[in-house]
Amino acid sequence: MDFDYVVIGAGSAGAVLANRLSEDPNVSVALIEAGGDGKGMLVDVPGAFGAHAMVKTYNWGFTSEPCPGTDGRAHFCPRGKGVGGSSAINGMIYIRGAASDYDHWAQLGARGWSYADVLPYFRRAESNSRGGDAFHGGEGPLGVSDVANDYSAVEAFVAAGIEAGYPRNPDFNGAATEGVGHYQFTIKDGKRASVRAAYIDPIAHRPNLTILTGGHVAMINLEGRRAVSVDMIRDGAHAEVRARREIILSAGAFGTPQILLLSGIGPADVLAEHGIAQRHDLPGVGRNLVEHPDVGVGFSSLRSDGFSLAPMGVLRLLGDLARYTATRTGRLAQSLAPAGGFIRSENHVDVPDLQLHFVPTLYDDYGRNVRMLAQHALSCHVYLARPQSRGSVTLASADPLAAPRIQLNMLDRPEDVRALVHGVRHVRRIMAQPALARFIGAELLPGAELTSDAELEAFVRATCQHAYHPVGTARMGQGDMAVVDESLKVRGLEGLRIADASIMPAIVSGNTNAASIMIGEKCADLVRGLPALPRVEIEPAA
Repeated sequence: MDFDYVVIGAGSAGAVLANRLSEDPNVSVALIEAGGDGKGMLVDVPGAFGAHAMVKTYNWGFTSEPCPGTDGRAHFCPRGKGVGGSSAINGMIYIRGAASDYDHWAQLGARGWSYADVLPYFRRAESNSRGGDAFHGGEGPLGVSDVANDYSAVEAFVAAGIEAGYPRNPDFNGAATEGVGHYQFTIKDGKRASVRAAYIDPIAHRPNLTILTGGHVAMINLEGRRAVSVDMIRDGAHAEVRARREIILSAGAFGTPQILLLSGIGPADVLAEHGIAQRHDLPGVGRNLVEHPDVGVGFSSLRSDGFSLAPMGVLRLLGDLARYTATRTGRLAQSLAPAGGFIRSENHVDVPDLQLHFVPTLYDDYGRNVRMLAQHALSCHVYLARPQSRGSVTLASADPLAAPRIQLNMLDRPEDVRALVHGVRHVRRIMAQPALARFIGAELLPGAELTSDAELEAFVRATCQHAYHPVGTARMGQGDMAVVDESLKVRGLEGLRIADASIMPAIVSGNTNAASIMIGEKCADLVRGLPALPRVEIEPAA
């Protein structure tokens, strides 16, 4: 099998690349995806996203190594399995991060990736239900919309945030991130707008695009310093897929470093541990893993109209299913985190470093604690937007079908714990405001009796989860630890680029799916040799 371009991974960046590269009818494109076609009710119905914690049809469902900073707990690490990647199983919140995040990338050596450089690509991707403006696109493939809310406490949470002194923010992707308000979502006409739905389904008929599902990449083959082909395991048989022009690796922050290492591209000590001959020395492969730590503050609810697996809640779910089937509206047409905000852990912080998600339920163990879901409760989760702790991804074995070894290493840095302790206090203050008084009962997590810094630190370490936003394991920039340059070419090699969340030099202040789609859009122009979209010089607030 010979193609001009071979894209490995049909996730949030890879699907975009397959679409954009195949726009040219004179080139052939292969899109290799280890999972299936990504189609099904559990993907398309927005309110079904929580099921992916239990069902692994569309989820690789990795487990991390024990994490020292979280009391030695291993963590569930969901990743999308199928066309659409993690955009098929995520919470659908559309957040780009702060403008300063991208300016920081440029300062770290990623020239051409400042906010002014990337904003045009965000706009090109987006079809916002509010229409296009200086910050938003109105005609792109990706549906982004305001979503109706059927949970009674959500408006009260936003009002409580304003009562607590935070500004109302009508657009977290506009001139400022700071404040409280309602999120927008990658939901269109009551269905999830995954990258499969947005970028692949409309063009899957193109004769120059070949989608190879069930194709597990074993390694990338080099001839000298040039990447020339991919070894793939499909239906139990090995096959070679050759690239006449380029291979673009888009397997995500876990899969991309694993494939590089299996190919002999990476640090010698890691490769030698598994008997793999080093073919290209890149010490940064698998380093610099960053993830958003997440701590929830929970309260009993004085109402029973949130999400619950109690008997009344299950009956309500049956009614929700009937309504959705008939009209594609209601709670199953929504996400479970309709509102939130961005706040500062301390006054001296320049850009908000905490992200809030208000959730009309209480969950633990990434939603797998069914007993906790059976309560009538409300919670507000606080994410640390720019953690300083760094983890790693490496090999568990030389078997390409084995899961990677993931060390999240969350809360390794004391300043990360300090910020989350402040976050718990901020959330308590919001939840204590008059607007929520008729909804909120007793504090369940951490419990009102825990008040000291030491007690709250112990709570943070004991309950910290993460936001499913791994990035950074093949980072872009300059220096020995950079894996790709600003054109996303793997340093020291020809014919190989990387385009996914692994190339982020630092994590963005918010959900990472939108940024991954932007990376795919920008990479497509780089591969095709097209001029970059004109910079958009806007002076946004923090």
